[in-house]
This record gives sequence, structure tokens and C-alpha cells, in this order.
Amino acid sequence: MTFKALRATKQADAITTGIVDLDEGDLMPGDVTDTVDYSSVNYKDALALAGSGGVIRTFPITPGIDLAGTVAESGFPGVVAGDRVVVNSWGLSQTHDGGYAQKARVPGEWLVKLPDRFSTKDATAIGTAGYTAMLCVLALEHGGLTPASGDVLVTGASGGVGSVSIALLSGLGYRVIASTGRVEEAGYLRELGAADVIDRGSLSEPGAGIASVRWAGAIDSVGSHTLANVLARTQYRGVVAACGLAQGNDLPGSVLPFILRNVTLAGIDSVNAPQEVRLEAWSRLARDLDLGKLARTTQVVGLSDVPRVAADLLAGRLRGRTVVDVNA
Repeated sequence: MTFKALRATKQADAITTGIVDLDEGDLMPGDVTDTVDYSSVNYKDALALAGSGGVIRTFPITPGIDLAGTVAESGFPGVVAGDRVVVNSWGLSQTHDGGYAQKARVPGEWLVKLPDRFSTKDATAIGTAGYTAMLCVLALEHGGLTPASGDVLVTGASGGVGSVSIALLSGLGYRVIASTGRVEEAGYLRELGAADVIDRGSLSEPGAGIASVRWAGAIDSVGSHTLANVLARTQYRGVVAACGLAQGNDLPGSVLPFILRNVTLAGIDSVNAPQEVRLEAWSRLARDLDLGKLARTTQVVGLSDVPRVAADLLAGRLRGRTVVDVNA
């Protein structure tokens, strides 16, 4: 039987996409075949479809760095037909077909069995962005931060990582400051749990190597001058988790926050995180994430809508999370 997939091809320097019919003979190698229910659109997906950053390394390919569904066939120990599973990142949309299809075949070691609390739709509403947000929270905790430590800043607050970060942190008792370039979204950010909303302009320009203290820690998905300014305003023994580069991949800052305030900069990689870290993150998401807040961050689109949504995401016209119903 055939199934539908959004395929990306490259001609010269241009990436084009279209919905095609494939069959199981077109699936890539792996020991688990999944019937896919949902995928999502992350910042990395938008970069991939735009041909930016060299995300896609093999053509043609089915993009989509997230997928959630039900196991149809398995040759992997501990995974059986009927298991509900999620896959985030690994090689999806880079060297291996991803989630923008009704079927997928992947290595079994990439799978995480879904906690009972989550539907497959919930899993992709969380997606790589939300799983990354949880990795950031774990890094703050590992560095010793608690709600009593002080305020925590979230940059790129109206995006996917930012939205889930605010929901998680506020639910854990932290007082959250949200930084956004879309101040009209202040109401949305406060609904997620932000206590204060600031304009990103106060962080996005070149600043001093060290400045007056404003927060105990931060989750930053922006990079460049924003991250440098975040570090400069972090308190003694504060912790900053860096997981993105929306402004740029440079860090034009100073060593002063590190050697004068003992600030910790924790790097967050969601692509190659080991399985035990993923399992911890998903376990904590099941415990700590308010599903009502998650629903407020989420819109659902069909497979044919993905290119448009990806372009809107890069243009800063979206907020929160976008789930892709691959059967719509």
C-alpha cells in the first residue's frame, strides 16, 4: 500500500517540496516501522526547508525532525507492535527520512516510548522544541538553580522552546521574565506563566562585558549579542542554558561573567543526546508540563501547509508550537 509524504528535492541551490505517494520499498533502513500520526514544525525544520545551515545532507528526503505514532513492525528488543513512540532529531531530516509522512522506518535505539499521560498529538506539540526546553531546565537544576535563586529569563519567548520553557519554569515555581520581539504577545506569555515581559531590543544590541545583575539564570535560544548580554546580567553563580542561534552563532561577549561572577554557561544539544537523557527529559515532561498550557501554545496544520508555516516561522510570524497532522 502507498502512503503520502512531503518530499524535498534539490535542484542547483534551490530546495523544492511536494507531496508524493511512496510505498514501503521507499522507506529507509531501520528495525522499527511506525505508522505516523503527527509531526511538527521546529525552527530547524524551517531552516531545512529554506536550505539554510546545511541541515539536509541527503536528497531526496522526507523532512521533519519529529514524529510520533504507533509501531507497526519491530525487530528491536523491547519494542513491539502497538507501542506508542516518539522520535526527536537524531538523523531525521538530515540523513534519514523524517516525520512528514504517514509511515517511517527508523533504528529502534532512536525511539522513546510515550509516557501514558501523553497522546501522540501531545508528543509532537512538545516536539524537539519542548524536549529541548526540558533539557534546558534540567541543566539549570544541575547547576544548582532553584526558585529561591531568583528570576529566570527566557529569550525568544514566543517561540516553541521559549513557550514550553515558560510553562515548565512557572509550573516549577520560578519567577519568569520573558524576552520577546513581539510585545503584542505579552498576554499570551503571561497566560503561560511569565511574570514580566521585556522587549528583546534591550538585549539584542552590543553591550558591556558585565552589567548590573538582573536574573539568576536564563534559557537562551537566540545566541549572538543577546546571549552575551544575558550572561553579562546574570548573578553570581547563576546558570545560563544556551540552545539556539536565532540571532547568530557568534558569541561577542566577555569572560568577565565567568571569572568575576562564576556564571555557568551550559550548552544544550538535543540532536545527539544519549537515550538515558532523553528518557529523563520525557519523564520530567510527563510530570511537570501543564497540558492546558501546552494546548494554548499549539496549532494544528496539514501536510500541505508545512512549507507555508515554515516560512512564517522564519519570518517571526508564528508563536508557540505547530503540530502537523500527516493524515490531514
